[in-house]
Amino acid sequence: MGRCDDKVVLISGGARNIGGASARMLVAEGAKVVIGDVLDDEGTALADELNAEYGDQGDVARYVHLDVTSDEDWRAAVALAVEEFGKLNVLFNNAGIFNGGMLQRYKRALWQEMLDVNLTGPFLGMRASTDAIIAAGGGSIINTSSIEGLRGTPWAHGYVASKWGLTGLTKSAAMELAPHGIRVNSLHPGRISTPATDQMPEDLIPIPLGRPGKVEEVAAFVVFLASDESSFATGSEFVVDGGTINHIPTKA
Repeated sequence: MGRCDDKVVLISGGARNIGGASARMLVAEGAKVVIGDVLDDEGTALADELNAEYGDQGDVARYVHLDVTSDEDWRAAVALAVEEFGKLNVLFNNAGIFNGGMLQRYKRALWQEMLDVNLTGPFLGMRASTDAIIAAGGGSIINTSSIEGLRGTPWAHGYVASKWGLTGLTKSAAMELAPHGIRVNSLHPGRISTPATDQMPEDLIPIPLGRPGKVEEVAAFVVFLASDESSFATGSEFVVDGGTINHIPTKA
């Protein structure tokens, strides 16, 4: 038996990187997934791949175009999950973007973009999904924050603010939804190896474990939080950063 047997999971930003690795690992553990993204070709290809590999007794994955700033897209994604797989147990709010700039020159449009995608997007996802998760008898909401949702970093003001906001939203939602049997937790990755982050200088962020994380290492936490193994965890931060947030740089 899989750790996520009989779970139906909706993933935003699910076509690649952490979202894609999580979709693969969740399906391998018995879940069915709805992959939401704006990357239509990549999302469709991943759903087809998962159905080909695991769908010997029926499809295990669907792709849906999901702009997380759109109420309509969120409602359609939730409806698809319920129509195709009968219910919704887990929401994984994973979609996110980054921009940055010096405080004095940081444009309001860039600030607003951070809040729209990284904070309002997860809020809209929770709002659209909660009734379906309650109808399924409870479940789990997982929000991808960041270590920047636990500290401050120069030149990343919009990102830091959006991720701190998501950390707080996670806690308020956890308190409100606990009576309905819905757990709400935040994930806080540090530097994770992706095609984008691999372009950064290796020593940009000191990591005590000496390397960036792998997307599969974050996905393992997603599986844990989606499964019943985390049944007594809510309103909590799960940090996956190789010790980064604990490190205080010192001179030799």
